[in-house]
Amino acid sequence: MAMYRHGNPTEVLSPCGEEESLDTALRYGADAVYLAGKEFGMRTASKNFDYEQIKSSVVKAHEAGARLYVTCNTVPTNDEIKRLPQHFEILDDIGVDAVIVADVGVMELAKKYAPKADIHMSTQTGIVNYHTANVLYNMGAKRVVLARELSFENIAEIRARVPKELEIECFVHGAMCVSFSGRCLISAYMTGRDANRGDCAQPCRWKYHLFEENREGQYFPVEEDGDGTYLYNSRDMCMIDYIPRLAECGITSFKIEGRAKSAYYTAVTTYAYRNAVDLYYKDRENYTLPDWIRQELDKISHREYSTGFFLGNEPGQVHSNGGYIREYDVVAVCNGYENGTAFITQKNKFLVGDELDVLPPKGKPFIINVQELYNSSGESVSSAPHAMEKLAMPCKTEIPSGSFIRKKRVLH
Repeated sequence: MAMYRHGNPTEVLSPCGEEESLDTALRYGADAVYLAGKEFGMRTASKNFDYEQIKSSVVKAHEAGARLYVTCNTVPTNDEIKRLPQHFEILDDIGVDAVIVADVGVMELAKKYAPKADIHMSTQTGIVNYHTANVLYNMGAKRVVLARELSFENIAEIRARVPKELEIECFVHGAMCVSFSGRCLISAYMTGRDANRGDCAQPCRWKYHLFEENREGQYFPVEEDGDGTYLYNSRDMCMIDYIPRLAECGITSFKIEGRAKSAYYTAVTTYAYRNAVDLYYKDRENYTLPDWIRQELDKISHREYSTGFFLGNEPGQVHSNGGYIREYDVVAVCNGYENGTAFITQKNKFLVGDELDVLPPKGKPFIINVQELYNSSGESVSSAPHAMEKLAMPCKTEIPSGSFIRKKRVLH
């Protein structure tokens, strides 16, 4: 049985759309990270990584004891397939731990041109049964990322009917698609932006109304709440309350969605699942998820949470509201702490007298009150209104370097 960075048989796998997210994921305890190069990844909205950045990221990950996987999970055209051998050769030379692929032709190229890298079959492959998983294993897959449409029982049966050497990965947190395992044509039809090539315009999140052709200019809501009409909009997945069941049904890797999201999102999600997994393996018999871990996932911008399809007949996936829930703002990041003073970079405005919530890379979150602030000239200031301003903030409680500092929004 494989053991990961933190000594557990279950991996916490975090998303990285750019270098800040990668550094954050490693700082907050990810066992592994996944990212994309400038081509062949399913998130063109992310900055993604050129080859030099992938090379330096592999070094960072390995120095931290973590693994790094590169997504190559788009559906390549004839023109693109010609460029894949060189792409895989470079990734193999760089030393990435695995490539994530969705296509059996791409899989064959990866085996030939990146022989040192493991092969992970993407959720885009649509793996929903043990026979398909076994076929892919026999073809050379080290890991299968199962389709999101499976229940705990489905996953447990797959685990029981495949070789123990075949790793199983499942998404446990993040945005969900209304389509089957990310295979969707709505965006391509409506906007010309192909979701299967990483360029989804997310038309499933738009408002829709019904028109009658003889009544021009009139529209009729199909189903409506106070914010609009959403036919296809999916809730976000959140499985933090089900860590024991996720582990017991045989999932090797808990995957967090979100390569197009912020470093702060990566920090919070990695932190929550890292702590939950560690507590579970520390004492499985008496494990109970602490409220402070669950509460962290309410401190990021998210749609209403659901359990996806894990509970079988109660997917609860489609949502009637398109909006995000956002109750906290990141106001600063701590760069260092010395002699009772935190040195911070401002992200959003806050004031002397504010109560702030600190998320350290390790340990529990804690509350501080801003007593004083000083700008880079050493002058006392009453507020921090300028983005990226360097400030000194006296604080009796040590704030670890790399901590995110949040402020709860005042809801009217």
